[in-house]
Amino acid sequence: MKTLLGLLLLLSISMAQEQTATFGGGCFWCMEAAFQPLKGVSEVDSGYMGGDPLAANYQDVSSGNSGHYEVVRVHFDNDVISYKQLLDVFWKNIDPTDERGQFADKGKQYETVIFYTNRDQKVLAKASKQVLEDSKKFSKKIATKIKAAKEFFKAENYHQDYFKKNSIRYQLYKKGSGREDYIKKTWK
Repeated sequence: MKTLLGLLLLLSISMAQEQTATFGGGCFWCMEAAFQPLKGVSEVDSGYMGGDPLAANYQDVSSGNSGHYEVVRVHFDNDVISYKQLLDVFWKNIDPTDERGQFADKGKQYETVIFYTNRDQKVLAKASKQVLEDSKKFSKKIATKIKAAKEFFKAENYHQDYFKKNSIRYQLYKKGSGREDYIKKTWK
């Protein structure tokens, strides 16, 4: 019995460290590729958040009428990588001043957004946005929204790990959309 209690306690401690963060940064393929290689990140899912639950599929979301954003849900171990570090990765993979979407992808579904799941995430997200605004790095206002998380809808299987499964197409898309050059130029 003691062994079972000890195992349950150990399991609950290790599970407490696993958290999720949800970011909308335009095309979810690019955002998935930015977060997946990070030490402490166990999984990254492409999906949809923020809109009509009945329209949580690529066809409806890509129309721009579902109210959803394309997002990634990042599963991470807070003892290895902090939420603040994930925020830094997020900011360095988007154009935070674009109010109409990201790079070649325009529309509400491609706008930038940070969905917080608790008070700590909300405070950290707002503080990181303020730091970016105060830095005067950008001549335009930071357009990224910070919102309470809603239900996450996982995207279709062919979108998951797209950057790995379709590496050449993904690289062509990232380069052709302007994202790659913008990131290199802005965050060198």
